[in-house]
Amino acid sequence: MKTNLVHYRTCACNINYHVVWCVKYRQKVLTPEIEKDLKAILLSVAKDKGFTIHECEVGTADHVHCFVSAPPKLSITNLVKYMKGISGRMLFETWIP
Repeated sequence: MKTNLVHYRTCACNINYHVVWCVKYRQKVLTPEIEKDLKAILLSVAKDKGFTIHECEVGTADHVHCFVSAPPKLSITNLVKYMKGISGRMLFETWIP
């Protein structure tokens, strides 16, 4: 029997989240160039914080979909806080003069 369990020191689990968030006021600001930078930033945040992003898509230039796997010690609120906060700050510093 094949399972997708991830084994840690004291447990085995498979925790996946589908996270969707919108740009402020649903403005259509996520261009293909910004989308490329956003994906790179999100992957580096995931590597630093210890979770995995399997898929990341920008939909109609105003929202982001991410399919994420995380260990049980990382709560969904912290996971979203890391993804939105760090990526938003880095994109703002890069794209706004």
